[in-house]
Amino acid sequence: MPHILFVCTANICRSPVAEALLRQQLAARPDLDDSWTVSSAGAWALVNHPPAFLSQQLLLARGLDISQKRAQMVTRRLLQEADLVLCMEKGHVEALRLEFPESAGKTFLLSEMIGLRYSIPDPYGGPPAGYQAMVDELDRLITAGLPH
Repeated sequence: MPHILFVCTANICRSPVAEALLRQQLAARPDLDDSWTVSSAGAWALVNHPPAFLSQQLLLARGLDISQKRAQMVTRRLLQEADLVLCMEKGHVEALRLEFPESAGKTFLLSEMIGLRYSIPDPYGGPPAGYQAMVDELDRLITAGLPH
């Protein structure tokens, strides 16, 4: 079954949001096989921490509860299991390709799924508007990138 792994820095803001949004979109698409695996991890994870409060609140408003998610570190095993690794920042891609060269060919920026190459800013510790912008941007990228 296909496995997509999202990676951000701490696995408490961007990647758990992307994971939940992709799961939601896959569930809404009866034309897609329901056997997809979607997960997330952090390049420098705050292991066992829950998602950021504002990330949780914004997704709850969309009917998605990520409160039980706990941050995990990217590992060689997770990368081996994944068919596609989608990172939030250029630095994440570079770090993973350097540390895990065997997974380099399947590690990309999320924005590359729509033919662009840019990082998604980390809203952690910033104002609510930054979190909202992050959720909206991830939703846009996942929606546009899903056919690819």
